[in-house]
Order: sequence, then structure tokens, then C-alpha cells
Amino acid sequence: MTLSLVLRDPQTGEFGSAIASSSPAVAARCLNLADGVGGANSQNVTDPRIGPQLLERLREGNTAQQAIDVVVAAADPETIGYRQLLVLDRAGRAAAHAGEHALGVYGAVTRQDAVAGGNMLANLAVLDALVDTALSASGCIEERLLAALRAAVDAGGEEGPVHSAGMAVVAHAGWRITDLRVDWTDADPVAALEDLLGLWLPQRDAYVDRGLNPSAAPSYGVPGDE
Repeated sequence: MTLSLVLRDPQTGEFGSAIASSSPAVAARCLNLADGVGGANSQNVTDPRIGPQLLERLREGNTAQQAIDVVVAAADPETIGYRQLLVLDRAGRAAAHAGEHALGVYGAVTRQDAVAGGNMLANLAVLDALVDTALSASGCIEERLLAALRAAVDAGGEEGPVHSAGMAVVAHAGWRITDLRVDWTDADPVAALEDLLGLWLPQRDAYVDRGLNPSAAPSYGVPGDE
């Protein structure tokens, strides 16, 4: 019911993740990122506790594969078989895990600086489209994540309709400098996410400045902030 990607920009050190699903509010449950540490997506009958556990292992210095190995070994054996995990560490090393109860057509693609995975996919070529586009597209990391999602959906996406989508990016500010979600729509959530990104990107850096240096923040012309 889900396809997702974790991406690292080796030039900027940014980590980003993008996701789409037939389930509601998928980005709220599945995406986990940490500045200078990496990213970890937990999906397929999601347990939202697993992503933070994987990030903690990365903070301790584990590689992506070591983080997965430790977390899977310590997990409840009755439930870990339902989980699909994607991890990218601070060096851009990728690893993935899928339990034996993953749904439908499922798989993962790992490359340097990117990892993609999905379940209940129309076909496995969807994952190649997701990763290849993310690594080859131009623009900032948000634009590359969006292009990758669109390419994956155009390659077949999920077996059924996609209803939610989201993306997040961390970039040494101490919080997610981008965190956009379309929690449910009967239309095209990736198109709706594109509209949100178009609204957000021109203002993103100003909002980072407001957080880090509020005395120098620009006015937005709203009442009380002229």
C-alpha cells in the first residue's frame, strides 16, 4: 500500500524522504529523519516506533545495515515479519528489510545515497523509477523527491489508487526545514503535494531564518507584523 524513498544530497548533507500510499496520513507515520544522522522509513503494516529506533542506532555510529540488523534482531518475532524498513546512514550507505508477510508485490532498491521500497506495487520497475529519478533529477532535494514520486506513479505506482503523499527534509537547522503532507484526497495527492511545494519553497529559507535569527526575520505583511 506504500512506496517511499530516502535520499541524501552529498553536496549539502541534506537528507530527505518522500512517500505515497493508498492509506491516509502516510507521511505522519512512516518518515523519520535526523540532521547529520540519516533517514529511516518504516512501512507495510506500520509500527511508527521502529523508525526512531533505527535513527538511534545510526546516532550510535551503526551503519545502515547494522542498524537494521540490531533492530530486527531485537524486535518481536511475531510482528517484525510484517514490517518493511528503509535506512540511509550519514555516509549515504543504504539498507533495506522486508518481512515475509510484506503485502503484494514488494521489494527495495539500494544505491549510494538512496534507498527506495514499496509494497502492493503495480510492478517492481516502480522502484527503479523512484531511485533513478531521485539521483538524476535536477533542482534542490525537495524538487528531486517530488520528481521521483511522480516518476514512480507514472511507472505504475501501487496496484490501487494513491490517496496520500508527503515529503520531509532536514538540513542542519535542528528541525525539518520542509515537512509537507497531503493526508487524503480522492484526486492526485502527488499533484497536490507539488502545489504545496510551489507555495513553500520560495518561503522556506526565510522561515529557517526566523527560527535561527528572529530579530533579522522579514515581515510577512500580516496584521501585527507589518
